Amino acid sequence: MCPTNHKEEDDGDWRQEAINGGSLKLVNLDTGSNGWASPPGALFSLRSRNYFTKKHKCPSGPWLLHPAGVDWLRSTSKLDHVLSRADNRVMNALRKQHSAKKNFVLAVNLQVPGRDHHSAVFYFATDDPIPPGSLLYRFIHGDDSFRNQRFKIVNRIVKGPWIVKATVGNYSACLLGKALNCHYHSGPNYLEIDVDIGSSKIATAILHLALGCVTAVTIDMGFLVEAQEEEDLPERLFGAVRICQMEMSSATFVDTATNRSVTPAAAAAAAHSNRVQASDLQDDDASVDN
Repeated sequence: MCPTNHKEEDDGDWRQEAINGGSLKLVNLDTGSNGWASPPGALFSLRSRNYFTKKHKCPSGPWLLHPAGVDWLRSTSKLDHVLSRADNRVMNALRKQHSAKKNFVLAVNLQVPGRDHHSAVFYFATDDPIPPGSLLYRFIHGDDSFRNQRFKIVNRIVKGPWIVKATVGNYSACLLGKALNCHYHSGPNYLEIDVDIGSSKIATAILHLALGCVTAVTIDMGFLVEAQEEEDLPERLFGAVRICQMEMSSATFVDTATNRSVTPAAAAAAAHSNRVQASDLQDDDASVDN
């Protein structure tokens, strides 16, 4: 029998900070908008234990890792290796925790090409050691060839215009390591996967179509390591995220030259302050002329 129940464990303090700290907020799974949520694994159909003999699929069990936040970022150039940046809020939250636990973060960075570069970064984490010899362990510690052959995404269009559903499909799966250029960055307690959507003209065209009506689209994305041998079945998601009718303007601006991030709220406040200062200066000039 395939497991279908999902039980969320209590979040550590650092993960709560990471989950609540991004410009794209955690929202209700069913009613939220302009934010993200965590869809249960049971919504995704993956390879079952007897897939290689009967081609059966079944709902995924609980995620292997827990959600640790989402970032929607904007920059003037492509953002690579975001976990190594001094301004990365998730790694900063983790560093502030004084714990003997073997915390590990796995981040998927979907790099969106355009006049302004955007990155949707999904963070997943565990406070427990990843079992040695497991498929996820071999993926984390394997070479890029192994990773490219197995890094997989499954998509579900939860809500959206018919043109998006017709183009993307209501439910689809793709080996991202084969379809797009993926770059892997490893640290002592993390693995980051940078997915260059601009490396495929077809993927770029589909994405820009979806972004054209992004405020009307809700999509589930599940990430996993594909099982290609019977001993690795059944497949399990290492993480999943739902993006709910996101607004492009909610992105945090990242200054790649200074390692500095500016949220939309902070940018608006700075702009208001500049306008006030300019107004004060004009009044002073006017009084001198008089």
